[in-house]
Amino acid sequence: MATRNYSLVSLLVLLYVFTSHAQLTANFYSSSCPNLESIVQSATETAVRSNSRTPASLLRLFFHDCFVQGCDASVLLVDAGGEQTARANRNLQALDVIEAIKSAVEASCNGTVSCADVLALATRDGVVLSGGPSWTVLLGRQDATTASEEEANRNLPGPSSSLSFLINLFAGKGLNLQELVALSGAHTVGFAPCRAFRTHIYNESNIDTEFAISARANCPFEGGDDILSPLDVTTRAVFDNAYYTNLVSLRGLFHSDQELFNNGPADSIVQSYVASGSVFFRDFAAAMVKLGNISPPAGSSVEIRRVCSRVN
Repeated sequence: MATRNYSLVSLLVLLYVFTSHAQLTANFYSSSCPNLESIVQSATETAVRSNSRTPASLLRLFFHDCFVQGCDASVLLVDAGGEQTARANRNLQALDVIEAIKSAVEASCNGTVSCADVLALATRDGVVLSGGPSWTVLLGRQDATTASEEEANRNLPGPSSSLSFLINLFAGKGLNLQELVALSGAHTVGFAPCRAFRTHIYNESNIDTEFAISARANCPFEGGDDILSPLDVTTRAVFDNAYYTNLVSLRGLFHSDQELFNNGPADSIVQSYVASGSVFFRDFAAAMVKLGNISPPAGSSVEIRRVCSRVN
């Protein structure tokens, strides 16, 4: 009976993912907003020129949005008790970037394009601008009218997460181990605050000694919680496969990063991405499409928000 129940749950997860995929299309706005992709690309380029951390910030927004009640721009809502107050959403960046892009889109296509689709397109463009792969963004999402801090705290992984926790969390979203490892490669760009990795660099053994000493220089044992360090010390602003090379060298900044290469089931996937950046790019792009297909629960209240930070 347990086996049959597990199979049923797995089937329902797959049906959920594939059904949402069927609702999205690459040409969703071909008639209603034909210049959408060029508008978003131009505005994203402007944002990246202004701040090289923008691609990483957009990736974080997109991931944190899709993992909490689906890809519905709920993370963009400024609301007491909303997702932005959750533990994993401290100091979210690029919220202003999405608002600026949305404003540019509204000027051409009033009330037509969702904030969720703007975020999906801008995230892809940010990855490309930092040297990463491109992919076809499927469109047709709608925006949530509510956001929940409780949901975000329950659904978003933290920097001290174990591999088993991550595997189960991703599986609940219809994402397998390979997709977990590929999506974690987003940490090839971006920075993290000292509080997120202090325990790993001071108290844990699965870390290169010289790397730990170097990281401690920028993250004191006490205080300095918000001091930033690059997630990828090798090529911090370039989207490449150096993140995985760092993991093999025991130079993952987060405990959760190093869990991907720690004598466990993810080791061989990490090694395959070290061996081939093109394989990583291929798998990352495919995983981003699948991540972007996670829909809000059936019956959710949705709309096309004109301003991403608030409901209409």
